[in-house]
Amino acid sequence: MSSQATTSRAHGWFGDHHTTLLGALKAIRTREFFSAYVEVPSAKAYGETAAADGKAAFEGRLGKSFELDQPGSSGNIGEERSPFGIELGVRYPKPDLDALISAANASVASWTRASIIERAGVLLEMIARINKRSFEMAHAVMHTTGQGFGMAFQAGGPHAQDRALEAIAYAYDEMSKIPESVLWEKPQGKNEPLRIEKTFRLIGRGIDLTIGCSTFPTWNSYPGVFASLATCNAVIVKPHPQAILPLAISVEIMRATLRDAGFDPNLVQLAVDSVDEPIAKKLIERPEIAIVDYTGGSAFGDWVEKNAHGPTYTEKAGVNAIVIESTGNLKGMLRNIAMSVSLYSGQMCTTPQNIFVPRGGIQADGAHLSFDDLTTAIAGAIESLLAAPERAFELLGAIATQPTLDRVDAENGASGVVLASKTLTHPEFPHARVRTPLVAKLDVKDTERFGREMFGPIVYVIATDDVDQALAISSHEARTKGAITAIVHSTDPAVLAKAEEAAAYGRVSLGENLTGALMINQSSAFSDYHVTGGNPAGNASLTDAAFVANRFRVIETRTPAGA
Repeated sequence: MSSQATTSRAHGWFGDHHTTLLGALKAIRTREFFSAYVEVPSAKAYGETAAADGKAAFEGRLGKSFELDQPGSSGNIGEERSPFGIELGVRYPKPDLDALISAANASVASWTRASIIERAGVLLEMIARINKRSFEMAHAVMHTTGQGFGMAFQAGGPHAQDRALEAIAYAYDEMSKIPESVLWEKPQGKNEPLRIEKTFRLIGRGIDLTIGCSTFPTWNSYPGVFASLATCNAVIVKPHPQAILPLAISVEIMRATLRDAGFDPNLVQLAVDSVDEPIAKKLIERPEIAIVDYTGGSAFGDWVEKNAHGPTYTEKAGVNAIVIESTGNLKGMLRNIAMSVSLYSGQMCTTPQNIFVPRGGIQADGAHLSFDDLTTAIAGAIESLLAAPERAFELLGAIATQPTLDRVDAENGASGVVLASKTLTHPEFPHARVRTPLVAKLDVKDTERFGREMFGPIVYVIATDDVDQALAISSHEARTKGAITAIVHSTDPAVLAKAEEAAAYGRVSLGENLTGALMINQSSAFSDYHVTGGNPAGNASLTDAAFVANRFRVIETRTPAGA
């Protein structure tokens, strides 16, 4: 395709999606509600046959090789196992790292020469195409992560697409602040002013390596992928071995869009590995990898931050806490807590784990409630929420990985268990790994148990001397161990003020008196800053200006005017 045709198509796509971009640009400034993609899996929004077509497309992938036509691939690899127990059997190209890096380096020249508008047009078209495949993506996310279909559709589809759009909007906003050229004039007294023609060219830092996670492969990966592409970088996508398919479909769509626009599809490539033969460290050690986006455990995340050659954007483990001092809506508080800890079996980075309660009890609806009675009430609210099987299976989904199952089994046999985790048999998927939340009662001295992330459906209710101690410990844990969310329940303005100061010290986002439909797990694109970047749970926020600004550089050329 000629450069003129490339420009024409990219500009056309920019025009097609310009209104969407304008809405995103407005929202990142006002932080008001905005969503470009319909989050409900409705026939009206996606077409009468979209649900059936998406399921058929997913099923058509099973047991087959996933073809991407990438350079240097030899053989196949893939070990995904559906947490719902169905056979996946998808095999992916086994990457040659030298070939991937060489192709990535060769791909960026024309992409860098393109204008901001042209790059934005191509990326906006990518998301629009991904959005049309939301039903296929939902099945892929469901059967690699264990999310229920409803969550898989929302979080793996439209909500992830919103996060991609958000990253593009921030990148577009930051890069648009830099003029392409300027005539610079400096007065020289009686002499003619000094006139310099200055041009400013934007270039990327190099190759971005985006490392996906096993639980939210698209939601967590799209921001880095699209931020780096928007800022002139090539991207290598390295999925978690358990959750490859959603990102493979994404890469397939992105490569096709680039090809249709006349750009080198090797600007985006997939690098699949296995648990036994990981490649992430090998890639990070390569000097050509200039940016790393990482979601996953703290041990490897810490290594990434220390050893990467360029900027890193990480989301790691955190220990999220609730402090309860009093409530004016006990029923609403209990329901909200039950939902928050049950959703996707606690496998969300925002799920509360530790609930700190004064050992003397709390005031609830104007009456005293003892520590033991509150613990029993929390356990009862979880049991009540999950009593209806249809609701339970949709809320809980399935356990993504074996280590999480092992962790739950070990805690079931530990001391203080008030509500044991139970195994449920899914009516549609009898081999699904479904577990209910576990609730254990601990003392503030039991830091060995609650002082680390226990990923999965595990909840600790912890007795403290008073609310001040509860706030101090929870904020200290956030600052030293990491946390993404915190909650406080109190009817006392003085306690709420202390909680806000504690959250600021812990550098963690705070929710106050959540008793309604809003759960702390939920993070809304364009409005919520997901992860503050200020504690060990991660060094970056999804998404702010800092997430994009260090991904590109400005090359200046100065020429005397009239020369």
